[in-house]
Amino acid sequence: MKPLHYEVIALSTFLVACAGQSALVLQIGQNYAGAATALPLPDGGLAVSTNHVVQLIDGRFSVFSKSAGTLLKTMTAGAFWTNAGVAMPPGVFGASPRVLFDLDSQRWVAAMVDVPANELSNRFLLAITATDDPTGPWRGLAFVADSINGYFADSPALGMDTNGVYLAADMFDGNDTAVGATLVSIPKSGMVANLPSIEGRTSFGLLSYNSYGAILQPAVTVGTPSSAEFVLSVGDLGYDFAPHSNLVAVAIQNAAAPGGALLDYPADISVPAYSVPLDASQPGAPDNIQDDDARISATVYRVGDSVYATHSIETDNRAAVQWFKIDALNRNVLDAGIITDPVLDLYYPSIAANKDGVVVLVFNGSSLSNFISSYAMLGEPINGRLQFGSKVLLKQGVASYRTNLTSNPWGNYSAVVPDPADPTHFWALTMFASGPTSWGTQISEIIAAPLELSVFLMGTNIQVAWPAGAIGYQLQFKQTLSATNWASITQAPVSDNNQIRVSLQTSGRSGFFRLIQ
Repeated sequence: MKPLHYEVIALSTFLVACAGQSALVLQIGQNYAGAATALPLPDGGLAVSTNHVVQLIDGRFSVFSKSAGTLLKTMTAGAFWTNAGVAMPPGVFGASPRVLFDLDSQRWVAAMVDVPANELSNRFLLAITATDDPTGPWRGLAFVADSINGYFADSPALGMDTNGVYLAADMFDGNDTAVGATLVSIPKSGMVANLPSIEGRTSFGLLSYNSYGAILQPAVTVGTPSSAEFVLSVGDLGYDFAPHSNLVAVAIQNAAAPGGALLDYPADISVPAYSVPLDASQPGAPDNIQDDDARISATVYRVGDSVYATHSIETDNRAAVQWFKIDALNRNVLDAGIITDPVLDLYYPSIAANKDGVVVLVFNGSSLSNFISSYAMLGEPINGRLQFGSKVLLKQGVASYRTNLTSNPWGNYSAVVPDPADPTHFWALTMFASGPTSWGTQISEIIAAPLELSVFLMGTNIQVAWPAGAIGYQLQFKQTLSATNWASITQAPVSDNNQIRVSLQTSGRSGFFRLIQ
């Protein structure tokens, strides 16, 4: 980065400083506990507007003040759907939540599936706010996910663009056998009407895994795309433990027309090979954490014509995170990479991007010496490629985790969203092990801040400071720019209020500081 020059003049200790912007660094703003329940899985849904943060997890709906992080409203998920006008028969509950804030209509949209006691035919549940205030009325709608075969819809996904609201799910028969995917397109004009309506929706029926891939994710679109709604899936979930190298993309055409939506032909997208992640390790536990398969479980984001997606894979006998940036028009990979750690298994990632192509990834990590914790990474486009910084801890786990289920599942997804009021800010919902049989959620404000040095006087010392997210940087000094070598500052820095600081004695000389990695 550009060196920062300081000058101390005689005894007046007058400081003159200037700095040039270079790389971006991840800073943590607000970072507070979200809601939790006693259910075995949280399934985290999160959305953000100008004034509010909405969290929808299995079992609970909550609204927080965006500026202060204070809890404004909370209720059980069952009460949420009942209050929204959706009849929930005894023994039926909602599961696998998703929630969005639509910048165009200034409305919130929530989705779940319901789960009857026999886990057979079920419904998609949808709700939309009357205004931009999520503490006010929500209006709910419900319809049978498969009215022809009566299959059970699992792992629902929610997408949206200017034309429509989109639902997808994985379908199971009465023997709990996966039989294919389903996809539904709903005209957005009906959803945002004074009396929300799902009339004019188009269901594309049962879609085969061989043609359309597994676990379809309709994109959440930010900005103005130049083509129809983009839906992405993995070509294979990886249960054969063999490498696979394709995603599947399909577009929903004419989505704004009631009853007129059309599904075009699916297309394979060649990607770097991936295989199913191995179960993640944790300290002192009799069994590992089940981190699912190679599905794209978190929301797929589209910014203009660039699509961002991520999933868990296996690399060198450890769970890792693979991410993609895809051209929605040509359906090819623009950029891709794998995030690994020499110690941690990394799993259940989610991804979001702003209009400048800056990306945030959040995920869980654990190892034989690290409890399940949550982390974030910032990716910055440099010369056309995303370059990621170091991972930053969002919330430390405190215990090895075990459910009362036969397996030891976690997840099934995290969430990260761009802030509609400030493109340099993102908000994340992650999970961590809060006890031997309990999980907690963490709501984190993540800031893409310029990496700048600050120099100021404190008494007779010079304080040099930079953002705490700039991990692995070395502070250096030299007296003049014409000097050949920079000298490293050997004094150990201290962390204070989201900053890294070094305190040095003044010398009465001019000089330059820089950070180098």
